[in-house]
Amino acid sequence: MMPPDAVVGVLLAGGLSRRMGGGDKTLRDLGGRPILDRVVERVRPQVGALVVNANGDPDRFARWGLPVAADVVPDFAGPLAGVLTGLDWAARNAPGAAWVASVATDAPFLPRDLVARLAEAVGREGADMACAASGGRRHPVFGLWPVRLRDELRRAMVEEDMRKVDAWTARYRLAVAEWPVEPADPFFNANRPDDLAEAERLLREVDRPAPKRLTPNGE
Repeated sequence: MMPPDAVVGVLLAGGLSRRMGGGDKTLRDLGGRPILDRVVERVRPQVGALVVNANGDPDRFARWGLPVAADVVPDFAGPLAGVLTGLDWAARNAPGAAWVASVATDAPFLPRDLVARLAEAVGREGADMACAASGGRRHPVFGLWPVRLRDELRRAMVEEDMRKVDAWTARYRLAVAEWPVEPADPFFNANRPDDLAEAERLLREVDRPAPKRLTPNGE
């Protein structure tokens, strides 16, 4: 079992949120709280340290008291740049951490066992890294990445202009951990304004108490 201190969590918030109309979609309200509140609440117990990957003014994330690291590759190079940023941050600030777990910050229902299941998949398959899947679909930005590969990733991004996560993971042995999609897909992401309304509906499903089981006496 991988101890939490061996893992740094990187919260990927470095995109432009064009489909949400601009701004930080992770700061939009869901159930009376910013989406990022829900993401941090779920990820924090799974890792030894958390860092927000975001560009622009870091003060907009001040309420969470987390370090904020801008992309180490310029020009909004996508989630792969966020992964590299997390790997670099871990190497500098958490020398005891050999892994980085990346999560999208527009996914309010992400699994509370994400890191444990990804680590289990790596160990079981002798893989270099792992990503999540649900409903038969992979979610490459929800991944577990070894810090030892950060220089290889930097070369791929800088020298080869690589931008797609799948293109990079194809070079290595990738394990995939699958999650069920009921009562809600844990990797549902609020990309568009309409998605927020759906997230509100799903929030009621996720937070609904389990039905009370009757005893043989009917109580």
